[in-house]
Amino acid sequence: MAVSERDIAMIEATFAAGGRSALGEAYRLYGSLVHTYCVRSVGATSAADVTQEVFVSAWRAQHRYDAARGTLAGWLIAIAKYRCVDHWRKRREQPVADHPQADGPAGPDEFEQLADRLVLDDALSLLPERQRTVVELAHLDGLTHEQIADRTGLPIGTVKSDLRRSIPRLARALRSAHEVVNHG
Repeated sequence: MAVSERDIAMIEATFAAGGRSALGEAYRLYGSLVHTYCVRSVGATSAADVTQEVFVSAWRAQHRYDAARGTLAGWLIAIAKYRCVDHWRKRREQPVADHPQADGPAGPDEFEQLADRLVLDDALSLLPERQRTVVELAHLDGLTHEQIADRTGLPIGTVKSDLRRSIPRLARALRSAHEVVNHG
């Protein structure tokens, strides 16, 4: 079922406002995304339990969700990342014989990188297209200001300004995701 951007915005606003139907709507919209991430992170056997923990944590920390700082999907994936880390920590505390061998999840480093990338992609999506491109070229591709100017055709001053304006905005979005998982 296709969901329009307007519907997504309404669900996110309802969630942020603490509406009664918000958790169910958020689960309907993003449950499979979170579950898929959890399957890749902790394995099929544990994914349903971790997914449930994510939505319980999200509901309890609902007052911390701010649509201006990022999408609900990104916020939920940030929570999922930390719930998966918690899952791995608990497993390390159990005797080895208690760990099912058929689970087959990605290693902790692999799922942490995936979560970081999803959270970063969500934060980047908040930027205007030109600024997003400049940031990606500088920080993901490692290009210099001059190389970015050459590649994009933008004046070097514009490249520098776009970077200067974008970094604080990204930092706020990433800090918000970090705060919710550590306090929610």
